[in-house]
Amino acid sequence: MTPAVPAQYPTPFRRMLITIPLMISMIMVAVDVTIANVALPHMQASLSASQDQILWVLTSYLVAGAIATPLSGWLAGRFGRKNVMLVSVCGFTVTSMLCGLAVDLSTIVIARTLQGAFGAALIPLSQAILLDINPPEDHAKAMAIFALGSMAGPIVGPSLGGYLTDSLNWRWVFFINVPFGILSFAGMFAFLVRRHSGRHGREKLRFDLFGFLTVSIVLTSLQLLLDRGEHVGWWESTEVQVYALILGLSAYLTLVHMFTASDTFIRPQLFRDRNFAIGLLFSTLIGIVAFATVPLLVVMTQSLLGYSALHTGMIGIPRALGTLASTLIVTRLMALLDVRVLLIAGLAVIGTSMLMYSRMNLYVDDGTLIAIGLVQGFGSGLIFVPLSVVVFSTLDPKLRNEGASMYALTRNVGNSVGISLLNVLFIHDSAISRNSLIQGLRPDNPAILSARPDLDFGSGEALGSLNGEVVRQASMVGNASLYHFVFIISLCLMPLVLLLRSKKTPARGMALPIGD
Repeated sequence: MTPAVPAQYPTPFRRMLITIPLMISMIMVAVDVTIANVALPHMQASLSASQDQILWVLTSYLVAGAIATPLSGWLAGRFGRKNVMLVSVCGFTVTSMLCGLAVDLSTIVIARTLQGAFGAALIPLSQAILLDINPPEDHAKAMAIFALGSMAGPIVGPSLGGYLTDSLNWRWVFFINVPFGILSFAGMFAFLVRRHSGRHGREKLRFDLFGFLTVSIVLTSLQLLLDRGEHVGWWESTEVQVYALILGLSAYLTLVHMFTASDTFIRPQLFRDRNFAIGLLFSTLIGIVAFATVPLLVVMTQSLLGYSALHTGMIGIPRALGTLASTLIVTRLMALLDVRVLLIAGLAVIGTSMLMYSRMNLYVDDGTLIAIGLVQGFGSGLIFVPLSVVVFSTLDPKLRNEGASMYALTRNVGNSVGISLLNVLFIHDSAISRNSLIQGLRPDNPAILSARPDLDFGSGEALGSLNGEVVRQASMVGNASLYHFVFIISLCLMPLVLLLRSKKTPARGMALPIGD
């Protein structure tokens, strides 16, 4: 038997030169998921759009990104990762500029659609490249870098968007990508290497058009159902029912096609790897626990606590610092502890932060929010680095491009599903709390007489003011309920960790060959 040829990895200095432009591109795409949220009211006024119409600025980006994410794995295998990365970062930069120059709603929605499509490949392929340019014993460090880039974006996005909108105008939310995009493109062009086709090199894959179409319909109908459901009354709406019907039919066709046809768009070999299959499920649910709560926190601080967009963003910075601290620590801990122990510890820390959030009231101060955010961020870092390493530790490197795409997709799907699920829970629990509070608003209630002895039940202004306070209190109860729900999900995820197989890091020089 011929001994395996040791893989040739770039020098540490060259690895750094490759990693920097990858980090820039990852952060750009991750930031753009949330940076536009705080600018929506300004964009609505500038573009003369209704509240319902302006939401398509967010929906178009998410739908296009969801469709293009699984496609990025096939494109990388067919045309090479460097080519795909260069086209993606160039397209993302140009469309960012077009978003900033838009003068009407149609233009910005089209530009955002293209921006989401071009940016979809940058995060998963950056992860695959980081895994390939680093030897297995350094994968934990590489995934720590990846986690910082992909996780910091959604956290920093609202504060950066608030600052740019308040200091300049909403167009700079998009213009800021241009110089960083140019820098990233130059770095990738100079330092990413095209490899010759070989056993593990570029593959002449047949494009499975039917598989791509069914997957695209699944993702589009799911994203539209989640984004539109809240605004049209969920299952009472014919629109949502149509989306659900299309989703169910296309999902059935996707699964049947994937497991019965050959050379399918999503290869079933991916799911034969136990760690990868369980990791995808875990990644989806973690999208709910770690990411879906962030935009809800932003809404809570602004609508209930009266914080400005910039103030809200500043309160969120400690969450990013907590993530930074834990990702630096966890790379060392992975050499000493089983990754499953670290995953359970991370879930416990995140669960603790959710329990702390559930005990808040309308009089919570900045110090408490900062402390809880720090705990939440620390728990997130303890999860994402070990999870990324264990998910790819047993996956065939030939499937790494597609695997990274599916891994990124599941986290995004979990995020979208989580936001919608938590919104539904918030509305439901807030309504129950409001009805309960209203029942006590009677002139013969001793508590009302004690708290507001001068309240005139015949005054419309007084009752309006009282109703506003009831809505605020009920909304806070709704927030507390959803955080407690996420705490329960964190506990339920712990047994799932035990199904993962921990694999020891290979010795230096025994890694598998690196593909393009």
